[in-house]
Amino acid sequence: MKRIMIVLVLLTMVLLSACAPKQEMGTTAIMPAGRAYAEGKEVYFMHTEASDADVAKLLTDMMDSPVLFVPSLAGTPDTALANVYVFSNGIEGMGPLGYAPDVFDNPPGTDGYSPLRSLNMVSWVNPAEARELKSAADVLAAESAGELVIEQPGVVINMPFVVWDGGKR
Repeated sequence: MKRIMIVLVLLTMVLLSACAPKQEMGTTAIMPAGRAYAEGKEVYFMHTEASDADVAKLLTDMMDSPVLFVPSLAGTPDTALANVYVFSNGIEGMGPLGYAPDVFDNPPGTDGYSPLRSLNMVSWVNPAEARELKSAADVLAAESAGELVIEQPGVVINMPFVVWDGGKR
């Protein structure tokens, strides 16, 4: 009799769990991703917030998805920031200003990774000699060689990676 009761209880539990609504693991959202380079590899990332209203509007218009203006991001300590290099002239491409793709340092899995990026504006001294650079080391070497100039306007952008060498969200 005891065995029959245990079987009935287990059978009831199975039937009830089969009828229960399934638990969702989370809502899926579709967001546009930008293509860039980090350490010579292609990566994809999102723009979610920017500390400068004009940059937030530019990125919103470019991605056709809202990038929030969050002025307090500008107060992020340098130790919590990684870098993004954005080209303002040179070869045409998919970058936010219509030139070469962005270049990131410190992708996920490396020391110094942060989704919060300090904006570095890169301009070629002689745009006719521009070439596509695919790593922060390449950008800094070209700067040292006098081929380009890097300016830091003090803008911070939240740019989490969604696909990178060896990982994805």
